[in-house]
Amino acid sequence: MNRIDFVEYDAAHPGDFVFDIPEGHDCWLLLLTQTPAIFLVDGEYREYPSNCAILYRPKQRIYYRASTDRYANDWIRFYTDETYVTTAPIRCGVPFIIHDPSYCHKLYQLLVSEHILSNNFKDITIDNLLRILFNKLLESYNYKAVSPLFKNLNELKLEIYHNPNKEWTVSKMAEKLNISVGYLEDIYKGTFGVSCMDDVINSRINLAKKYLVYDTHYTISEIVTLCGYRNMEHFFRQFKKITGFTPNQFRKSPYQLYKQEEKEIK
Repeated sequence: MNRIDFVEYDAAHPGDFVFDIPEGHDCWLLLLTQTPAIFLVDGEYREYPSNCAILYRPKQRIYYRASTDRYANDWIRFYTDETYVTTAPIRCGVPFIIHDPSYCHKLYQLLVSEHILSNNFKDITIDNLLRILFNKLLESYNYKAVSPLFKNLNELKLEIYHNPNKEWTVSKMAEKLNISVGYLEDIYKGTFGVSCMDDVINSRINLAKKYLVYDTHYTISEIVTLCGYRNMEHFFRQFKKITGFTPNQFRKSPYQLYKQEEKEIK
């Protein structure tokens, strides 16, 4: 689940701009630069070109400043427990070139709109936008080692998260891409940092969390089926392993407070 603290696009500052937070934020920070900038990386001040992304984890030292007469970026501070962020194979605190900055910029514009507005499905839309944004970041981050099958892999990953209740197996996914099971497992993990079946499990547990918090009229048994599980015990085991809660505990957990906070904001 995600909660945006603040998000902004086209934020502009003069040439003497410096952002220095030694203790870091208590949440995640993602920047997309529009101008060159100097970042503190591994104890050294290094200049990076425009159209770079940098991800800071909670409590990580943050330092960057303008390197020309103007500094501009898109940025978002957010809280999350989603694995596509927390286990993303991106080295935090190190900028990297974005290969489709205009696309990412549009995603920031949409995130700002969703954050400001009070739509009924605001949280789900924000989650989907962040997933797409992180997919684009991974595409750029892994650019040098990208597989010729990247487009197909990316489409498969998106389909997994859009249809987690589908009867996914590695053999069916490999057949879909017309490659062997072993090759699929190798290139999928090499591209995204997780196995294809881990993504299936994560997508199902993410869907289950949303049902538990936002669709309380569903019973646990119904949620098990809606999320693509055929075995209640298997679902309980995977849910507890990933979240640290049983489904019933999760439904009564602090995540309910997050739901209440959103209602109060609306």
